[in-house]
Amino acid sequence: MADPLVIKICGIKTPDILETAIEAGADMVGFMHFQRSPRHASVEQIADLISQARGRIETCVVLVNPDNSCVAEIAALGPDWIQLHGPETPHRVEAIRAEAGVEIMKALPIGSAEDVAHIADFIDVADRILVDAKPPKGADRPGGLGETFDWTLLKALDPSVPFMLSGGLTPQSVADAIKTVRPFGVDVSSGVESAPGVKDKRLIEAFMRNARAAG
Repeated sequence: MADPLVIKICGIKTPDILETAIEAGADMVGFMHFQRSPRHASVEQIADLISQARGRIETCVVLVNPDNSCVAEIAALGPDWIQLHGPETPHRVEAIRAEAGVEIMKALPIGSAEDVAHIADFIDVADRILVDAKPPKGADRPGGLGETFDWTLLKALDPSVPFMLSGGLTPQSVADAIKTVRPFGVDVSSGVESAPGVKDKRLIEAFMRNARAAG
């Protein structure tokens, strides 16, 4: 029997949407701490959301190339995970993991075979790998852009490497993504929104239903 699919709803910033994700049966929720994102939440908001979620669902705070003081401030809130979604090197990921004392998920942008080859550099320094679509040149942020990538590139990845899939997933595409790519988890943000940063309860519920049916 395969392990059940891990489903993460990312970019949550309100208590009611957090409740929706929990009630719909998500495994993880993500909170974005990055000013340029329409999903940005303050440290105070994230602290409240983590308190609301504790013991009910795993929490993950997304940071982009954070400095040490930011890492310490977020780690002190007690999330289950910190997700690094910037250009962090393997050495930096390892240092943050040691300093934070929190499990680390590293998001890696995929746009070419070379990007897939780089995943190996992070396997030993991160607790979990998340593959995402590579942002277009000139994009003002590294993710949450609603873009997919060529999933066939992942065929080159060592099949023993578990990873979560992100990048443009929607309630309509998630079943196909799961069957095609066979990730151990999926991560959605913009695909369950009615406008940038505005999560939609019905879309979250539809995403969860379709992902569970496929997983």
